[in-house]
Amino acid sequence: MHVHAHPDDESSKGAASTAKYVADGVDVLVVTLTGGERGSVLNPAMDRVDVWDDISAIRRAEMDRAREILGVRQEWLGYVDSGFPEGDPPPPLPEGCFALVPLEESAGRLVQVMRRFRPHVVTTYDENGGYPHPDHVRCHEVAVAAFHAAGDPSRYPEAGEPWQPAKLYYHHAFHRRRTQALHDEMLRRGLESPYADRLALWEPDPEHDRRITTRVPCAEYFATRDAALLAHATQIDPDGAWFACPREVHQAGGPTEDYELVHSTVPASVPETDLFAGLRPSPTTP
Repeated sequence: MHVHAHPDDESSKGAASTAKYVADGVDVLVVTLTGGERGSVLNPAMDRVDVWDDISAIRRAEMDRAREILGVRQEWLGYVDSGFPEGDPPPPLPEGCFALVPLEESAGRLVQVMRRFRPHVVTTYDENGGYPHPDHVRCHEVAVAAFHAAGDPSRYPEAGEPWQPAKLYYHHAFHRRRTQALHDEMLRRGLESPYADRLALWEPDPEHDRRITTRVPCAEYFATRDAALLAHATQIDPDGAWFACPREVHQAGGPTEDYELVHSTVPASVPETDLFAGLRPSPTTP
C-alpha cells in the first residue's frame, strides 16, 4: 500500500518499483488522500482557462490513466488539497483543508482502508513530507499513525478487524547521491548536465545517505514510470525538468528506487533490495 498526498505523487515516487511488483503478481493499492484541487498547473500547454475551470475532474481523470498504466488499485480518501502557502509570512491554510483535519479523524479513515485491504508493506513520506508541502507532512503523520493503530484492537474498533502491516517504509526519491550519479553519467556521455547548478548549492549529507536502507532495482520499468508521469498532463511538462535527463542515463546512473525501512515486525537485515525482504515467499499485498 502506497499512501500519497496528491494524484501524481504515485507516479513521481516509487512508480517503477510499483510496476515491478505488479509484474511479479503483487496486489498494490494506492491511497490518495486529497484530490489535488489546489495544485498548480505545471505544464504550460495545459495552463488554460478551460483546464482551471474543471481542474478537479481533470486530475481525477489523470489519476485513472496513471492507475491503468501502473496496474494498481487506487482509492481516494476524500480530503481537500490544502494548497502550498506562499508569502512572508505565509497565509493561513484554507478552512476545511486536509492539513487542518484532526489527525485522529484522518488516521481513522486510513485505518479502515488498511484493515480492509490488509497490506504487508506500507510506504509514505518521511517526516519532512519529501518536501514541506502541508499535505505531504500531514500525509506522513496520517500514514504513520494508521500503520501503528491498524493492528491495535483498542483503536478504532468500528473500522474493521485489526490488521498489522509488517513493514513501513519512507520514500527517498530525490537525494543528492542520486542526483550526483545522474550528473556524472551525463558528463560521461558527453552531455550537458541539468544538475550542475543544483549540485553546486547542495551540500553532501552523509547522515541522510545513511537513512536509505533499501534500493529496489527497477530500471526496466522506467518506461512505465515515465508513461504514468505523463498521464498527469497538468503536472508534468514533457519538455521540462522531469525529462531533461534521458531515460538511458537514469537506467545507468540511478537504476534503483530508494527507501528507508522505518519499522518492521519481521526480522530485517539492511541493506535490502526488496521491500518484501523477510516476508517472501509468503503471498504478498503491499
